[in-house]
Amino acid sequence: MKLIFTAFFACFTSVFYSQQTETVDFERIYALLDFDYPNGTVTGELEVKFKMLDDADFVYLNAKNITKYSSTLNGKLISTHTDDGRMIFTKNFLKGETYSLLLKYTAKPDKALYFVNNGGFQQIWTQGQGKYTSNWLPSIDDMNDKIEFDLSIIAYPGQEVVSNGVLIEKEEKGEKFIWHFEMTEPMSSYLVAVVMGDYRKIKYVSDSGIPMELYYYPTDSMKVLSTYKYSKEIFNYLEEEIGVKFPWPVYRQVPVKDFLYAGMENTMATIFSDQFVVDRNGFIDRNYVSVNAHELAHQWFGDYVTATSGTHHWLQEGFATYYALLAERKVFGDDYYYWQLYKSAEELKALSDKGKGERLLDPKASSLTFYQKGAWALHILREEIGDEAFRTGIKSYLNNFKYKNASTEDFLKEMRKSSGMDLIEFEKNWLQQTAFQDKAALEVLKKSPIIQKYMRVVALRNVPFSQKQNKLLDLLALPDEYTGQEAVYQLADVSPAAASRIYERAFYTNNPWVRQAIARTVQKVPLEMKTNYERLLNDDSYITREQALLNLWSSFPSDRHKYLNQMKGVQGFSDHNIEITWLALAISTLDYEEAFIRDHFFRLTRFTGNRNSYATRQNAFEKLYQLQLFEPKSLENLVDGCFHINWRFSESCKNILNMLLKDPEWKKELKKLDLKDEKQRKFLAEKLV
Repeated sequence: MKLIFTAFFACFTSVFYSQQTETVDFERIYALLDFDYPNGTVTGELEVKFKMLDDADFVYLNAKNITKYSSTLNGKLISTHTDDGRMIFTKNFLKGETYSLLLKYTAKPDKALYFVNNGGFQQIWTQGQGKYTSNWLPSIDDMNDKIEFDLSIIAYPGQEVVSNGVLIEKEEKGEKFIWHFEMTEPMSSYLVAVVMGDYRKIKYVSDSGIPMELYYYPTDSMKVLSTYKYSKEIFNYLEEEIGVKFPWPVYRQVPVKDFLYAGMENTMATIFSDQFVVDRNGFIDRNYVSVNAHELAHQWFGDYVTATSGTHHWLQEGFATYYALLAERKVFGDDYYYWQLYKSAEELKALSDKGKGERLLDPKASSLTFYQKGAWALHILREEIGDEAFRTGIKSYLNNFKYKNASTEDFLKEMRKSSGMDLIEFEKNWLQQTAFQDKAALEVLKKSPIIQKYMRVVALRNVPFSQKQNKLLDLLALPDEYTGQEAVYQLADVSPAAASRIYERAFYTNNPWVRQAIARTVQKVPLEMKTNYERLLNDDSYITREQALLNLWSSFPSDRHKYLNQMKGVQGFSDHNIEITWLALAISTLDYEEAFIRDHFFRLTRFTGNRNSYATRQNAFEKLYQLQLFEPKSLENLVDGCFHINWRFSESCKNILNMLLKDPEWKKELKKLDLKDEKQRKFLAEKLV
């Protein structure tokens, strides 16, 4: 009987868990938070206000990694226990009653809240989507339960704090400060954000009067304008294009070290990877514009109106991708817009041709489907119903579901209403169909002169060089970014001597992408190309300069000193791509700065330490592996990298470690390591068996 009752209770509570949004309305969570960087913990005092929509014997908060807690309800102790990542409060809760729950807790999260060593400075940041904010802040994981979050965060002097809401006060409390943030509208818990670190900021005001706060590291003051280039223009454009004013009172953007993604659209507080912090040269190859526009568009599509479930995830990612493309079109022009559509169409068609196409309404679909196919669906819909009906439908959709959740059917209803069309074929072909509609996409792309021109150039790929060389030469007379690169790439299997006239013209286009195509394809530099090729070392592209240095160093051994002297001291991107390549080449050039070889090696080794970004560390590890020059400290850092929060980097470290373990000599060196971290020690011991 006991087993039957236990099974029944487990089934009942499981059903209740999935339906709590129908029983309880969590209206507000106020939290006073104190982060302990050395121990990786957070201590909080929460006041949770909720209203009962029906009678219930208990309510719960999602709460993981809790190490201790105490709670009271309306001033009285309440029976509380934790179970399966939930904190359950037991009482006879009555329909229509409003309750105030006070909860004190400490949590030690293993994800969603990250404590990062940023070049010796403490940095803390959060990531809720895909990780669950409940790992560090008791809340509700269900994105259909929208709550007003008001956070107060304790920080040391000199630490800047970024969070959701308006900063209403910075209260001095002994030797610390309490930053009080306040929201007036609700949001899903995955959008809660906190960033703490050493920052400065610049401020803009949008044309509609919204304050914009753009953060940067003090050492990056010279990169601010290039990093945030077009930010105000993008903001103003999206407000105008969407037709609904920015739905929040302030907008902040803050870069963080080792971020898991390109960016995250937390309400009023976008967090993005500091790899997008670039100077003027870096802007050519790795600018923040697309991510900037994408995360800003999410403030409407995702934060203001949130999808009801993963089935409708495209309402967030497809919309943000589409509106980001429109913003980029405003900044970079029509050619850029259609080129991006063309590239995504090629990817989607390739996936579809392999039989791996996905429905846009498949909750398990890939990012390519949600983002790019979603953007294509909106482009096609706009083509079908026209600009006016599209804009009217978008405004109606946002206004009718503001601060709420919506489904695809909710969106389609608004579009049917605004257009007077049933949209049955659109829904069938673009939302329900797994195959990408490449013929319809091609008809759209043919409207672009640049895509028409590019397709004509692509058609030359299988034409013998002797029959197309004059056409390629003509293309490079007044090249655009897209066909110019394609012309150079078609020379990959042609000897540089035979194509010398075309290369000569390509060099003198001064188009950075055409010149970059030369650096990527001509790796063995012929003597007759040497003078022009050397000028690539001064290009406004760190990718071009790094590739040119490698190719020239390899092609002309007698001039290695000259090239190394010319590129000495050049960092490149924030991941030190050129500097690390330079160090590897300097070490490999035996007669170059022989007195400093050991210093160069130590500098390269220091880049593997966790004070550096994962991208910097990965560059350094790859070069050390190529040189076969690991020593105990870099080997320790490699094992440490296997546990990094960024899974791509950790996998890269594991791959390098596995390759080293195949060599008996390196295996012997790895056995000598005295690792202090128990998890790392156990991990390596298992690898060494």
